[in-house]
Amino acid sequence: MSNYTGQFSDFTLVGFFSQSKHPALLAVVIFVVFLMALSGNALLILLILSDTHLHTPMYFFISQLSLMDMMYISVTVPKMLMDQVLGSHKISAAACGMQMFLYLSIGGSEFLLLAAMSYDRYVAICHPLRYPVLMNHRICLLLLSVCWLLGSLDGFMLTPVTMTFPICGSREIHHFFCEVPAVTKLSCSDTWLYETLMYVCCVLMILIPVTVISGSYSSILLTVLKMNSAEGRKKALATCSSHMTVVTLFYGAAVYTYMLPASLHTPEKDMVVSVFYTIVTPLLNPLIYSFRNKNVTEAMKKLLGVSIPH
Repeated sequence: MSNYTGQFSDFTLVGFFSQSKHPALLAVVIFVVFLMALSGNALLILLILSDTHLHTPMYFFISQLSLMDMMYISVTVPKMLMDQVLGSHKISAAACGMQMFLYLSIGGSEFLLLAAMSYDRYVAICHPLRYPVLMNHRICLLLLSVCWLLGSLDGFMLTPVTMTFPICGSREIHHFFCEVPAVTKLSCSDTWLYETLMYVCCVLMILIPVTVISGSYSSILLTVLKMNSAEGRKKALATCSSHMTVVTLFYGAAVYTYMLPASLHTPEKDMVVSVFYTIVTPLLNPLIYSFRNKNVTEAMKKLLGVSIPH
């Protein structure tokens, strides 16, 4: 412990710009993706708010997903780009802890929101007559509140413990933001018990929503197969396939980051996967839910003043 560097000293973020042959070009690409993600999600929220045909539980949850994505990408990318422009890669312990808390809370909330969205589709397709009662506005708000509460609990549990581990050597975080595994690696104390508990926590955070999603879509598939209408089957499968695409992208990256053994991780792989779920997924979500959705495209045409043929 003689080399203990101080709990409140600044950290250095060693991002992937340092490994790139063309860091300026990479920064421009990430900036463009960031703007596209923000504008795409903001536009989707605007469409849902402005068109009364989209004032349904399904689109309410989609608008909340877009809001979470806007917050999620804003936690990491602006700091990363500013560091590249200013040439400083320092981050204070307080800012590091805040960044960690926000991405854990928003990410955890998004896991649970995707489960709530699958339950909404289950009720809509398997119990259409009871849908207005089972998914009224009050229940939607309750589900959303539970998502935020449990997601924030994840941040409150993991952040203080991670940030209070003693660091005896380098304070260089081999990542572009303060992700829990990257910060934990700097500690000179035994973190085995904490990493095991974190693993169990993350398994529960992923397993419970995945169980809800799997159960919902199994029931939906059985119901769809029994439908007499080919058009009804097509519409139900189209709606659900969009959601399943988002689920696969988001959960796949989370499983790699928090559930695979440390022997399969390298700083380079971790950064690539983190780029995928913190930057690419927020960009793809509005594209998946808008271009593949007739109601959203019609709302877009109305907003732009384009006449819709009847």
